[in-house]
Amino acid sequence: MGLRLLPIAALLVFLASVSQIDAEEWPRFRGRSGGGISNAATVPVKWTEKDYNWKVKLPGVGHSSPVLWNNRIFLSCAEAKTAKRMILCMSATDGGIVWQQDYPSRVYRHHRDNNFASSSPAVDEEGVYVTWTTPDEVTLVALSHNGHKKWRRNLGPFKSMHGSGTSPIVFDGLVVLANDQLGKAFLAAVDNKTGRTRWQVERRSGLTPASTPCIYHPEAGAPELIFTSTAHGITSIEPTSGRTNWEVDDVFLDRCVGSPVFGHGLIIATYGFGSRGTRLVAVRPGSKGKDIEPKLVYDIKKSVPLVPTLIVKDDLLFLWADDGTVTCVQVETGELVWRRRVDGSFYGSPVCVNDRIYCISKKGDVVVLAASDEFQLLARVPLGELSYATPAVCKGVMYIRTYSHLISIGGKK
Repeated sequence: MGLRLLPIAALLVFLASVSQIDAEEWPRFRGRSGGGISNAATVPVKWTEKDYNWKVKLPGVGHSSPVLWNNRIFLSCAEAKTAKRMILCMSATDGGIVWQQDYPSRVYRHHRDNNFASSSPAVDEEGVYVTWTTPDEVTLVALSHNGHKKWRRNLGPFKSMHGSGTSPIVFDGLVVLANDQLGKAFLAAVDNKTGRTRWQVERRSGLTPASTPCIYHPEAGAPELIFTSTAHGITSIEPTSGRTNWEVDDVFLDRCVGSPVFGHGLIIATYGFGSRGTRLVAVRPGSKGKDIEPKLVYDIKKSVPLVPTLIVKDDLLFLWADDGTVTCVQVETGELVWRRRVDGSFYGSPVCVNDRIYCISKKGDVVVLAASDEFQLLARVPLGELSYATPAVCKGVMYIRTYSHLISIGGKK
């Protein structure tokens, strides 16, 4: 019996190791779940430029964040004067460009703080997926890991006051994109291998959000895709069919820029007006099969972020507002734990690495706080160039994008 069980035991060990490797990838904006959480123990609290593994000049500029698969970094860039888009594949070892694909485009009006490369790529074992917009076209492109074209989709015109910022995600063979906008709005899922539409959900037009959907895994039940927008509030979609599970459509009065997160059975999202956040809502999901309606559990209206996405760490929820006000509350109740202000203004979203929260200010300072029920400012590290991007963490290394550079820090020396 023991000899016959040995191959099964070995297979289980192998599968566990593969699962662990897979879990270490950073395949979309803010990591696998969109929650921005990493358990890496080899990212330093503070550093100087001498501690970099490498720092490389990029062939273009942008605000998008890097994603990683195996030893490859995928990143989007653009030329500010021509709006030419670039998709880069870079070596995580030394920052060298493995391949680059360029796409001519045209300049159009957007917010002064936006950029022609604001949307982050998504990646899986099949390929890398990138979106960008012009007034004429919402473009969704798929390339192989070697840079070969797989497919390209034109999803129709795009209408917005401020340009675009939402990023695609990949789930179970689907590339999912939120195309909420002032023009013809819809949610779409296309086959990651062929680019064919698997489902499309028509939406009411409204203010164009920049939020990226997340995948919510309830304790009991199937995964759900969570979207936020002004016109529809918070929407849960069944990934396979595109069927709407539930929706709370009366919670947002203005633009959704930060992305939704989840924790302790709650979906948590924000919206704002002008240059500041206005409201955070925490919703207990509904269930279409059980005829359970979603329920608003609590809301917060003070020091809410507009652009930075929230962090859920264990029992705590961290709000990093655009003006540098950081608030810690109990994630289940919204009860205030502490609120303090750090110097700087922020567009990048925080990530939590080994019980520390890292967030990059617009002028390019990495501010590090303890992910704790007590406020602790651990470090402030200047990068020397503005940054609106969010760090990526993969296999113990943090990758930081400034306006025109990419930096690697941490890992085992």
